[in-house]
Amino acid sequence: MNFNRIFNSQTKTITFAALLLGLSSAISGFLGLVRDGLLAGHFGVWKETNSYFAAFRINDFFYNLFVIGGLVVAFLPLFSDYYSKEKEKAWEMVNYVLNFFLISLILASFFIFIFSPFLVKLITPGFSAQERSLTVNLIRIMILSPIFFGLSAILAGILQYFNRFLIYSLAPILYNLGIISGIVFLSPHFGILGVGIGLSLGAACHWLIQLPAAINCGFKYRFHFNLKYPAIKRIFYLALPRLFAIAAQQINLLFITAIASMISGGISIFSFANNLQNFPIGIVAIPFAIAAFPALSRNWAQGQKRDFLENFSSAFRQILFLIIPISLLTFILRAQIVRLILGTLGEQGKFDWVATSLTTASLGVFSIGILASALIPLISRAFFSFQDTKTPTLIALFAVISNIILSFTLVWVLKFPNFFQSFIREILKIKGIENISVVGLPLAFSLAAIVQFILLLIFLQKRIGDFKFRDIYLAFLKIFTFSIISGLLTYLMIHFLDYYGFINTHTVFGLSIQTISAGLLGLFVYFGLSFFSKSPELFIIIGSFKKQFRKEVILIKEIEIVEP
Repeated sequence: MNFNRIFNSQTKTITFAALLLGLSSAISGFLGLVRDGLLAGHFGVWKETNSYFAAFRINDFFYNLFVIGGLVVAFLPLFSDYYSKEKEKAWEMVNYVLNFFLISLILASFFIFIFSPFLVKLITPGFSAQERSLTVNLIRIMILSPIFFGLSAILAGILQYFNRFLIYSLAPILYNLGIISGIVFLSPHFGILGVGIGLSLGAACHWLIQLPAAINCGFKYRFHFNLKYPAIKRIFYLALPRLFAIAAQQINLLFITAIASMISGGISIFSFANNLQNFPIGIVAIPFAIAAFPALSRNWAQGQKRDFLENFSSAFRQILFLIIPISLLTFILRAQIVRLILGTLGEQGKFDWVATSLTTASLGVFSIGILASALIPLISRAFFSFQDTKTPTLIALFAVISNIILSFTLVWVLKFPNFFQSFIREILKIKGIENISVVGLPLAFSLAAIVQFILLLIFLQKRIGDFKFRDIYLAFLKIFTFSIISGLLTYLMIHFLDYYGFINTHTVFGLSIQTISAGLLGLFVYFGLSFFSKSPELFIIIGSFKKQFRKEVILIKEIEIVEP
């Protein structure tokens, strides 16, 4: 069998591309959960882990500002435009852009390496001198990762254009394997610094795995460098509004880090809960947004508005179909999820009862905003596809300002006894813990995401008119109803197993049985109701998978005949 042809095969539909990316994200996300479980088990949520997440935040700021803000938004539409006109010019453009960003990233990395002590002091006012010193060392070890990710982003844009989603989908898996290797094999010798080394190695693998496939598409590296090259100017023009939005979002996270640094274990608790809520977003929302983006860009560029609306509406409804039941189950099973993932790996007792309770509460609050956070990437890419980066940028800026104000306010309100604090303690079941102010951070984050989602929808409707809102609304009602039914049965199953003592939920085995049984029951009921009601979203997913699988089987048979 010719594995080279299979790895470089093209996906046939947006839905299958999203499913492929979703499967990859699920594997990568699972490894990410293992990574966090090992991190919590080895280091807990206190000093060393706080330093790691603070260092990660600074490097992530750098990565998001230069790569997500500068490259991801503008490169694919620009490459599509160049390639549709003249292929040779398109590959020339790739090299000009790649070299420009490579040199820029190296210079920025050097700047951060030198000034990291000042940056750490600025964003972690609650850290001790020892914690700050450790954070600086971690930043300097991890500073290579944004460079690798910058190179990887350009290759990813090429692979997305040619629908080579399989090899593209393997990159984040290798990244997480790198971090896990750092925790397991390097941290016993280097402590938390070993985790930083593993992260940089994982980022290098993220880039290298995509290089052969990009070359297969036609990419050849050439050292072309010209600051006045038209494509670079065009990227700046398209990316500039988005850069402000990304900068604002990252500054927002730096503000959250600064606030959390003054709460014992605050940075780690927020980060762990945030990573858990990002898992369903990563396996559902991001894959659909990434898979839909090339098609939406092509539809709009070619004046195919009807196809644009159809693709957008279909992707929107499929995200609703998958994310609503997942977000509800996340809220119901939040305690079991946190205990299983963060409390069972590594040394027992490192992730203690207080850390478990506060992370569980934070995850519960995050789940309120999962739906909004899941749909923001798709709606934003709808704007990007017709090269409007200004509107989503202004909306994101407003959401960021709201988040910062809400974070300060809610953390302050939850510091002392009052009606709101009592309500939060009761609904999230966190009685007996003196300081619950860290819960204000995910609450502010979720509320700001909901505001951003609503504003994006309003302005998208003004920009393109009716985007099949009636179809989306009717799908939402059915999906929400089925999700409530499945969620109720999940809740009853949890308490049924607990009340009658069939299993000991104080053991890992018993807790696993309870979580899996209740979760599978909820999903079985949800998909059963969707199947018998002939939900269009379910049958689109099934049909797309069958279509792709049928073509891939034919391809594999042809390969086997030619190459026995």
